[in-house]
Amino acid sequence: MNAIALLELKKKTQDKGLWFWTFLLPIIFIVGFITLFGESMGAEPEQLVVQIVPGYTVMFSFYIMISIVIAFIKDRDSGMTARMASTPLSRMEYFLGKWLPFVAVVLLQIIVLFGFGVVVYDLPLGDPVALAVLSVGLAFVATGCGMAMAVLAKTENMGIALTQVIALGGAMLGGLWMPVEFMPEVMQNIARFLPHYWALEGYKTVLLEQGTLLDVWASLAILVVFGTICIVTALVFYPRYLRQAKS
Repeated sequence: MNAIALLELKKKTQDKGLWFWTFLLPIIFIVGFITLFGESMGAEPEQLVVQIVPGYTVMFSFYIMISIVIAFIKDRDSGMTARMASTPLSRMEYFLGKWLPFVAVVLLQIIVLFGFGVVVYDLPLGDPVALAVLSVGLAFVATGCGMAMAVLAKTENMGIALTQVIALGGAMLGGLWMPVEFMPEVMQNIARFLPHYWALEGYKTVLLEQGTLLDVWASLAILVVFGTICIVTALVFYPRYLRQAKS
């Protein structure tokens, strides 16, 4: 398991496209939206920063799904999956080895984007424990969705297309682009069924209201439930993924 995790992490550090999607593009979006739409949204500077920085952090964390899908499909089609299945390595060890490096990437992404917000826009951080635990919950659900998508998608293009739907659709409906209270009531009700909404609400509670871990337990619990459903789905459908692997 450790060897798989180290190999996957090494590949991620060498993937320039991943660094662009993970760090550079989110920063461009954050700067652009705060610069262009700050005044038109009519919010206080602190409220605007707390809406946009965590909002785009949550949205782009789900783009890790693309890298997960590509990694799994490449392993499946290159014969790597079949070779690993013939070893004593268990299904769970294989999954952990592939999964944990992506969790680390998302956590690093959150640290970088929030750090950028602090340095450039004086983003308040609030309780560090609540912020850290909530970030782990976000990384868990984003990578969990990616793991499920990776074993369900038959082709790389299908996985990427579905990732766009989840990331962009979740961002739009989950209140990441604009405060939920500005949206129609129907969309507000839909938002409450999305992990994107609960991640942002948790962050806003910590950053704006100085909330503690006890104040964001509901958001955290929902993120964990979503992530667990995705991970269980990935494990259940792994045999089908394995049957599709080239020997």
